[in-house]
Order: sequence, then structure tokens, then C-alpha cells
Amino acid sequence: MKVSTKGRYGLNIVLDIANSKGAPVRIAEIAARQGIPFKYAEQIAGTLTRRGLLKSVRGAQGGYLLNKPTEEYTVGEIVRCLEGDVLPVGCVGDAHVCERTNCTARDVWMGLHRVINAYLDGITLHDLITQGE
Repeated sequence: MKVSTKGRYGLNIVLDIANSKGAPVRIAEIAARQGIPFKYAEQIAGTLTRRGLLKSVRGAQGGYLLNKPTEEYTVGEIVRCLEGDVLPVGCVGDAHVCERTNCTARDVWMGLHRVINAYLDGITLHDLITQGE
């Protein structure tokens, strides 16, 4: 299992907005600060907005804002929004992917799936923002 650049960049975009202290942030500024190609940052922000994690503010002072308090966002929620379910192997998401009808190893992969998601869901944006304070 590997989180793609979309998931990594998405978390960085949301963190950048969270650090703005409530002021709308332009995607061009975020892209420049985070070293993300502008068009890619726009696509990611669009997905996050359509899925309700961000809100877009139009106008001269516009940009992106968080849609809820930082304590209510988990890393897992953000990553799954962009990547889909975080699966260690295909059969965890769909047992029909595997041709084996009796696979005792599947329990190992299901356990790993639970551990990964519990870890990602146990970290909030607030945790990440305040960890260095």
C-alpha cells in the first residue's frame, strides 16, 4: 500500500489552509508554498470541495477555507477522500478479487487494514498543527 502524491499533496493543502487562521487562502499561494504544480493543486482542492472538506470563497479576497474545525478532520478522512479506501491488498476491499475461496492469510490483511485506518483516523488536523507548540 502506497499513498500517492494526490493523497500527500491533499493533506498538505488542507494543513496549509488550517494554518491560515480562518482567512481564505488562494490555491496559487498554497501551490507555491507546498511545491505542488498549480493545476494539480486546483484539481485536488476541487475534489476536497466537492466532497465537503473545503469550501470555496469567490471574489478578490476569495480562496479556500476549512468546512469544519480542525479537531473534526482526521488524516484518514482526507486520504480516503482523495485515494479511496486504503487497502493493503485488493481482496480486503472485495473478496471476489481473489480466486482463492479459502484464504487463511486474508485475516492478516484485514487486520492490517484495520490498524492502518485506526492509525490514520486517530490523528486530527488539530494534532498535526499543535504538535510543534
